[in-house]
Amino acid sequence: VTIAHSRTRQIPAVCRRADLLYVAAGRAEMVRGDWIKPGAIVIDVGQNRIAGPGGKPRLVGDVAFAEACEVAAAITPVPGGVGPMTIACLLANTVRAACALAGLAAPNVGNAS
Repeated sequence: VTIAHSRTRQIPAVCRRADLLYVAAGRAEMVRGDWIKPGAIVIDVGQNRIAGPGGKPRLVGDVAFAEACEVAAAITPVPGGVGPMTIACLLANTVRAACALAGLAAPNVGNAS
């Protein structure tokens, strides 16, 4: 496991070594297609609003999606990738916490224990 951040030296080379690349850099489309190892799986956690056509904002990830699609075996889209799963896990944990607070047995929701 290698952890990198926006100031990591030679970050493109670090990314190119990854079979599984999780990206949460906070910079719109920072990770370019040539940073990705061919056949890698890319999980894009970033959510950035940028100006789209006509100045209307649009949501993009931290990975340049179109470029990454040319190289990666699989990639999560933004929007619609990890966001819905994050919300589902948050709600499942909220139910568990409410049950624990009320002294009730938690229902079997989601995979988290």
